[in-house]
Amino acid sequence: MNVFLDFLKVLVFGLVEGFTEWLPISSTGHLILVENIVHLDVSENFMNVFRVVIQLGAILAVLVLYFRRLNPFDPKKKEPQRRATWHLWIKIIIACFPAAVVGLLLDEVLDRYLYNPYVVAAMLIIYGILFIVLEKHNEYVNFPIKKVSQISYLNAFYIGLFQLLALIPGTSRSGATILGAMLLGCSRTASSEFTFFLGIPVMFGASLLKILHYGLAFPPIELFYMLAGILISFAVSMYSIRFLLGYVKNHDFRFFGYYRITLGVIVLIYFGLTAILGA
Repeated sequence: MNVFLDFLKVLVFGLVEGFTEWLPISSTGHLILVENIVHLDVSENFMNVFRVVIQLGAILAVLVLYFRRLNPFDPKKKEPQRRATWHLWIKIIIACFPAAVVGLLLDEVLDRYLYNPYVVAAMLIIYGILFIVLEKHNEYVNFPIKKVSQISYLNAFYIGLFQLLALIPGTSRSGATILGAMLLGCSRTASSEFTFFLGIPVMFGASLLKILHYGLAFPPIELFYMLAGILISFAVSMYSIRFLLGYVKNHDFRFFGYYRITLGVIVLIYFGLTAILGA
């Protein structure tokens, strides 16, 4: 019975991760909230790995949906298309470089001091306001960069600097990079797609770091939970990515700004009351 109940909890984690990873609403913020309400009967070390490795499902969704576009060895591509694909990968690496360096240096420090609901709530609210303000400013803006291929190497690096902000839990990696890309003149679609691509090395790297640190010497049932979480996250991410791309064709990001503010207030109230009642 406990195993079945824990599997249902893993299902919740997978659903939340898959749906929120690619939307600019902070998957970390949602997972912290879920983790404090839905308690898995697992070891602390497993949970430290699980909350990061579950993102692999989200990455696989990007690789499946964009496989041909991201594959420079596709035999159906002509030489100019192959070169364009290699240029895309170079831009992705350039954009990921700042977060890779800083993340390696500060990973445990950030987890220790910033991975708490109050920081998450503050970031949810702050970036929610920023989205609303930016989209109000962009109401009649004609973005000069319509496609990912038009993003320059320098702009890719600048977007990577914005991605550094996502090292603070609750910011949202996709939220920070979308905001940065739009400030640099990228359209909502180009900003969203480039964010998807940046997630591949970032999340693979983060998962690898956790696995190297904690290992995978977990009981078979916990490994099953991890695999189930990854697969559920993958399936939901396939829908989430398509949803976001369809949404931004006809809408701006203001709705996500209001959503972030609402969630941030809920997180503050929930954990504030929990602290008061538990005192």
